[in-house]
Amino acid sequence: MKKNVNDIAIQVKNVEKSFKIYYDKAHTLKETMLFWKRNQNELFHALKGVSMDIKKGETVALIGVNGSGKSTLLKLMTKIYYPTKGQIITHGKVTSLLELGAGFHQDFTGRENIYFNAAIFGLTKQEIDKRLDTIIEFSELGDFIDNPVRTYSSGMYMRLAFSIAINVDADILLIDEILAVGDQHFQEKCFAKLQELKESDKTIVIVTHNLDQVKSLCTRGIWIDEGKIAFDGDPSKAVEEYLKKRG
Repeated sequence: MKKNVNDIAIQVKNVEKSFKIYYDKAHTLKETMLFWKRNQNELFHALKGVSMDIKKGETVALIGVNGSGKSTLLKLMTKIYYPTKGQIITHGKVTSLLELGAGFHQDFTGRENIYFNAAIFGLTKQEIDKRLDTIIEFSELGDFIDNPVRTYSSGMYMRLAFSIAINVDADILLIDEILAVGDQHFQEKCFAKLQELKESDKTIVIVTHNLDQVKSLCTRGIWIDEGKIAFDGDPSKAVEEYLKKRG
């Protein structure tokens, strides 16, 4: 049956991604002779011909061990990285939570960073003005919102980043492990919000090592192993197959 492109949020077409790994450069003739490999580099193949379609309204977990390629794939979806081969096409407005503090200006206050980041996501000043109180309230930062973000803890970064990301009316939300940071109360609040977004037919792709959350939140699980898709389907089955491999 022919697929309807209008139903697809993200298309990943035979994507490969390689990185050059450089050895330390030798500084003396002796080092050159003893450590000749330092003048060389090699390719690390993070993704090896990955293909998938993620439908609008799906909540998808990418699971796998560290170094398997799942975070690389998420960064390709956000266009932080670009494929070595293949193509990724997104349909709709994308927002992401990938690294703590990414996109924040360290000397700006939390309030100023809300305007800065929300503008990057395409909101006008008037639109941000309307959302400002909601963002601050959800973040629970209180008076800290007017402190420079360089004074924030990792949990405070996460609160602000998540609060901005869920209030820019994006169609696709990409999250990489950031929700593992912070206190239990706010993590639970975040996942309750993700459940709400899921029910409103937003597309969510999340990289996580919390396998219970994969089973409770996600509608689909994709296990990536050594740069390839090892399983794609029911999230509970994805977790089961992944745990079998880990032994």
